[in-house]
Formats: sequence, C-alpha cells, structure tokens
Amino acid sequence: MNFLKRGINLPLLVGLVLIGGWPMVFGSSYDLRVFTLAGIYAILTLGYQFIFGHAGALALTQGTFFGVGAYVTGLLGLKFGWGFAITLPLSMLVPLLLALLVAAPVLRLESHYFALATLGIGQVMLLLAVSWESVTGGANGLPGVPGVMFFGETMPRGWPLLLFVWGIAALAALVSWQITRGLLGRAFTVMRENDTAALSIGIDIWMLRFSGFLLSAVYAGIAGALYVHTIRVISPEVLEFHIMVAVLTMAVVGGRTHIAGAILGAFLLVHLPEWFRFLDKYYLIAYGAVLLAMIIAAPYGLIGTVQRLRARWFPEAPPAPPKAVPLPARRDDSLSGPLLEVTSLAIAFGGVRALDGVSIELQRGEIFGLIGPNGSGKTTLVNCITRIYNANSGALRIAGQDATRVPPYAMAKLGVARTFQNINLVDEMSALDNVASARAGIEGVGVGRALAKLRDTQLARSRGYAMHLLELMDVADVAMQPCGGLAYGIKRRVEIARALALEPRLLLLDEPAAGLNESEQADLAARLKKLSSLGVTLLVIEHNMPFLMPLATRMACLDYGQVIATGTPAEIRAHPRVIEAYLGAPDAAVPSAPDLALKGAG
Repeated sequence: MNFLKRGINLPLLVGLVLIGGWPMVFGSSYDLRVFTLAGIYAILTLGYQFIFGHAGALALTQGTFFGVGAYVTGLLGLKFGWGFAITLPLSMLVPLLLALLVAAPVLRLESHYFALATLGIGQVMLLLAVSWESVTGGANGLPGVPGVMFFGETMPRGWPLLLFVWGIAALAALVSWQITRGLLGRAFTVMRENDTAALSIGIDIWMLRFSGFLLSAVYAGIAGALYVHTIRVISPEVLEFHIMVAVLTMAVVGGRTHIAGAILGAFLLVHLPEWFRFLDKYYLIAYGAVLLAMIIAAPYGLIGTVQRLRARWFPEAPPAPPKAVPLPARRDDSLSGPLLEVTSLAIAFGGVRALDGVSIELQRGEIFGLIGPNGSGKTTLVNCITRIYNANSGALRIAGQDATRVPPYAMAKLGVARTFQNINLVDEMSALDNVASARAGIEGVGVGRALAKLRDTQLARSRGYAMHLLELMDVADVAMQPCGGLAYGIKRRVEIARALALEPRLLLLDEPAAGLNESEQADLAARLKKLSSLGVTLLVIEHNMPFLMPLATRMACLDYGQVIATGTPAEIRAHPRVIEAYLGAPDAAVPSAPDLALKGAG
C-alpha cells in the first residue's frame, strides 16, 4: 500500500476505473457520443477552474469563449474546408484575443459587478451570431460541419473520436496540474482566500487573475472546436447562457479547484439528464433536485467532500518537513537617513477624515510604537503605508525612494512587510506553505515559468526558507499542519514568519500581542527585540502598554487621525494630550502603564 502514501489514493483510483470503464459497458453509438461530450465539457470546466476556482472570480464568459471557439472552427471547416490542425489553433487564438480585449475594463471590477460585466459580453456575442446571417446562418445556424480532419481524412465517430477527445482532456488536465501544483498554485490559493493578504506579501493579484482569465479562454476555445466537430452543426445555441450555467454547475458540484472535480462534474452533469429520461416530462425536476442535493450535501464539491471524509476517517501522519535553508544575505541597508518617511498623509472615507496630515519618521533599526484610541486611524495608516489604501494627499518614502504611488504588491520588493490585526492565514494550507507563499513575489511566478520547468524548484527552495523562519519563530513542529487547527498564539508566530519571508527592512505589526497570554507576550517581545537587533525596523501598533512600552524605543499617539504626541515611552506616558485621548479628561492624574492599557483597549 505504499502507493497510497505517494499521492495516489483509493477513491481516485476507483473513480478513474469507473469512468474509464463506462464506455466499455455502455457502448452503443449514442452512449459513446454522450461520453465524448462529457470529455469536451471536462476540458471546458478545467479551463473555467483557472478563473473561477483558482483566481476566485465569478466570470460568466466561459460559455462565450466556448461559443466563439465553436464558431471559428465550424465556419472555417464548413466554408473553406480547413482541417483540424489549422482550425484548432485559431479557435484558441480568437477567444484569447477576445479575453485580452475585455480583460482591461472588467478584471478590476469586484464581485457581482465583475459577474454582470462578463455576462453582458456574452449577450453581445450572442446577438452578433444571430444578426450576422450572411456569415453565421442567423438563428437557424449552419449544418454540415465536417468532423475532425487530418490530411484530408475525417476521423470516424464512436471510439476514435471518443479516444481523441479524452486524450486532449488528459493533456489539458496535465497542463492544469503542472501550472497549479507549485509556488504559482500557492499564490493562487492565497489570492483566492484573501487578496489583501496576497498583496501584502508581494503577489500581483491582477496579473494572476489576468493569467487565469486568458487560460480559461484558451481551454474554452479547444472545447468549442471539439464540440462543433462532434455535433456537426454550428448554431447560436453554443453561445446561450445555459452553457455557462452548465459549466458553473460542473465546477461547483465536482470541486472548483480539483482536476478530478472538473472531470467528475462534467461526467455527472452530462449523464444525469440521460439517466432521468424515463421520468418523461418530470426528468428536469428530478435533475434539478439531485443537483441541489449534491450542492447542499457537498458544499466543497464532491472531490473536496471525499478528501475531508478521508482525512477524518483515515487520518494520515503529515509528511516529513523539508530541511531548513537560511535566507540569502540581507540587502545592503547601510544608507543614511530615515527608513520610513510619512509626510502630511491624509485620507477620507465619505465625510470622515481617517487620517488628517499625519507625519512620522522611522529610523533604521528602531522599534517604533504607535498607539491611540480605537478609530484613531492606526490601521488606516498602516494600510496607507503598505499602499492597500490610496491616500488623498501626502507623500511616502522608503529608504529615500518615493513610494507614494507604488502598487501595493510592489511594496514587498521595497522591503516592507506587515501582519494584520485579524490573522490572515489560509486555514487549509500548512504553516509551511503559508510562509513559503510569501516568496512568490520574490521568486517571480508565472504561467510560462510553471510550464517551462517540469520540476518546480521554486516551491522546494521556498519551503526550505520557510522552514528556517518557522524554526526562528520556534514553531517548526507545526510546519506540516493546516493553520486552521493551530492555537492563536502559534498562528501569530506563523504570520510573523510569513512576513519575514519577504526579507523586510521594515516590518509593520498590527496588535501582535492581542489574544496572547502573559508568557506568550513576553516571548514575542523577546523575539521582536532579536529581529530589531538583526537590522529589521519595526512599527508596532498596540493597545497593550505593559507589552509595548518596554519594547519601543520611540512612540507616537494618534487621535482623530492626527499625531498628537511623539517621543520616548516615558514622554508619551506623561503627555497631557495622550492622557486626555485615553481617559477623556484633560485634568486627570497621570495614569500608570496598566491604566493606559485598560483604557486604551476600550
């Protein structure tokens, strides 16, 4: 049973045997045709997984790309007699060009706006196919599309076409696996789960979505070409919305990020209507009820559900962690002058000025504390420094370089890293891969690079670095465990290790001691002092004064979006305006540090 430990599991083998043996048992010409269509939809769904599953964007263009690919092959084969070797590349190219055309205006839209925009593109293409009768045949379409032709010979239907289609589906699945199995796949996962966290570790989320969108178009073009060769008719039906609904359902039912899920979802949804034909006019009701039941019973898709049940009923020991590899030598940071300069930074949300002319400087190697009542603008300031927010006015410089308009993902390359007030780790990824994913921006991931190398050295190298950082934070023993099951304090250390994977010179920590007990706080403070001694400049937002005041070398206090005091911890503790901000009484007695901690957390 050693093969079970090498990534080949019994449910997968059983599924492959059942699907592979299906046409052997049900081998009529009609059954073979239906099974061929299942292979075509498997290719279509594999492509849709790139944008919907891996990139996490609800694009409604997959049916459009499918229809465009079908029209290109159908018209060229019917009107000019061109063979498959010419029409297939063109059926891939034209949807790709269409995706390039629409990507710029729609890919930066969010959630339902993106979905509606992509839906509108499909309706435009459908109207074009119906109206352009002289070329497309209008609503009636054009019959007589030739089958797959090579060197003037048409491939017979039945087994030859079935094996050909499923051979292409297998190749498409292999390409999908190669793209998503390495560091690029981990970057997709972080982006899908939390795009803000992805930006903070240097992942260009817009380029990833763009890549996923283009890949979905190419796969759809291949599926469209094969579809029109199989049914031998080209009509506007291939552009109608029911194709999009079908592929979306296949991805959800099978599992939106699993290759096996795309194949299983396509197989089931193509065959289910056939299995319910005996119900006559009620078969659609049964079909819909079964789909609804599957979605409710398996919200992670059938493959995802099987994996979870397998992990619960047949748990396996986690694999051995990789050998730790020290990070490369730190960048030369011997330049003089402040590391961080924030000048007159201001931002407003509606009528609320969250920051109002904030100016601070951080010197190299210092630990700078930032305090203030809730709502004073502390996290907003960090979001502006990391470029998650675009300030309305003001300037930002990192080591003397203007960073006021630098894209947020590029801040990591300038040596800026951060943690979050609410820990932003991917629960289902191991601690090791959560940290390794932060190397994606530094290593430089991309589809071309993933396809060019059969062995992903980037992921192996990044995991070695990640292991070193987990050891540095004393959490190496949980490296192979999913982060969702880790204790809060352990998660906080893993998140700091992920930030350190960027080799930062400036590390921004947003309430790192929140939720930690006293011993954990003391341990964290010691580790932060060690990082500072290694040359990392720290900006620490914290309400917990007993934790922060012995740690910080300088501090600033924000109130209503303005800096009201800057100085040493002792000066800040005794400053009248700080006392007023925390206690709400300008003539109150000077409180002790624990008093400040109590009032500031309110």
